[in-house]
Amino acid sequence: MLNVESIQNGVVIDHITAGRGMEIYHLLHLENSRQSVALLRSVRSQKYGNKDLIKIEGTQIPERMDILGYLDNRITLIIIRDGKVEKKYHPVPPKLLKNVVKCKNPRCITSIEPECDHYFKMSPSGRYRCLYCNQEIPVRR
Repeated sequence: MLNVESIQNGVVIDHITAGRGMEIYHLLHLENSRQSVALLRSVRSQKYGNKDLIKIEGTQIPERMDILGYLDNRITLIIIRDGKVEKKYHPVPPKLLKNVVKCKNPRCITSIEPECDHYFKMSPSGRYRCLYCNQEIPVRR
């Protein structure tokens, strides 16, 4: 069995659907982080069978953590301070997504202009809509 040390200060992204940890790792740009990061894949879980897990050591919480509520509704964020759990919660889907998903509408300006940022805003129906062309996408679950 693989043993990974517990962290004293940082964030644990727990209960990631098995196989999606690397996607989240890249979307949070953790490959560019100067903090210690551990990505564990296919960890045994009593609740889910298997899961992925990311541990980020340090006092700085990575940017874009709000997108986790869109990516996977099973995720639990655990904030660790001085070796103890300070806060544990499930992130909620953000109101605005920037460059998380790409618009699939071939007539959207984002399909024509490659440098254009992809923005999706949460609609009252609980789905995301492209700010440019109104193309709708569902919340991932």
